[in-house]
Amino acid sequence: MRKKSIGFGIFNCFNMAFMVLACAIILYPYLHVLVVALNDNANTAYTGMMLFPQKPTLMNFRALLSDGAIWHSAGVTLTRLLVGVPLTIFVNFTGSYALSKSYLPGRRAMVLILMIPSYISAGLIPTYILYARLHLLNSFWVYVLPVGFWFFGFILLRTYMYTIPESLEESAKLDGANDFLILLRIYLPLSLPIIATLVLFSAVTHWNDWTTTLYFVTNYRGLSTLAFELERVLREQDRVAKLIQEAIVHGTIPPSASSGTSEGLRNAQIIITTLPIIAVYPFLQKYFIQGIMVGSVKE
Repeated sequence: MRKKSIGFGIFNCFNMAFMVLACAIILYPYLHVLVVALNDNANTAYTGMMLFPQKPTLMNFRALLSDGAIWHSAGVTLTRLLVGVPLTIFVNFTGSYALSKSYLPGRRAMVLILMIPSYISAGLIPTYILYARLHLLNSFWVYVLPVGFWFFGFILLRTYMYTIPESLEESAKLDGANDFLILLRIYLPLSLPIIATLVLFSAVTHWNDWTTTLYFVTNYRGLSTLAFELERVLREQDRVAKLIQEAIVHGTIPPSASSGTSEGLRNAQIIITTLPIIAVYPFLQKYFIQGIMVGSVKE
């Protein structure tokens, strides 16, 4: 017993050391991005990897936040989240409830029809033509309507609903409840873990999507998203130079900081774009773990 306890203690120490090392390897790139964003740009130009800012400054963040396009794109992204996530949850939740009922005629054929597009895509050109015919190009609704139904989320929700005992629904019907009351009073409260998981998935998808703006929106000033602005900053040197010049004109950064500012500016943009998701994730983590385990254990 003593040898077993000693062996378990050695294994536990090795396991904790390994996890700490793994966390350090995972977190260090993001920490380096944060350090570069908070460091003086002239100092960053000739300094290698850093654990802490050698010359701390908020110049890069002030330069970004002084740009009106960043605030407008953040507003578009936030509006997209507030409209797109509830729409996705509503469509998938109600569809999953209906197609989980064995008495619904033709439900297998309906599920098959919904499954085919998730494996076979028409391609970019037919999609562009379809959006043009539906008048979705250069429209805010191009961000939310095409992703209103999500087959993966639909399967997760329907699988979760199969785990809810049918006796609850039968008892509610004996008390005079209809399908709408059963959906709202029974299935909705019991499905909160999987709904929270899908909210996280859908929010991350909406937040990180920049290709929709690239392919289907030409009015960048009016409908540009925050992720697309980040992609422009990372890809277009002219965009970086324009942000620097605007910040100098507004007095946000000194004229002497115009050289070597691009790297810090890019890293500051990464921090601003990723921080909200990182801040929200811990609050949804427990629901995420419960929801993602749907159907993994059979009794």
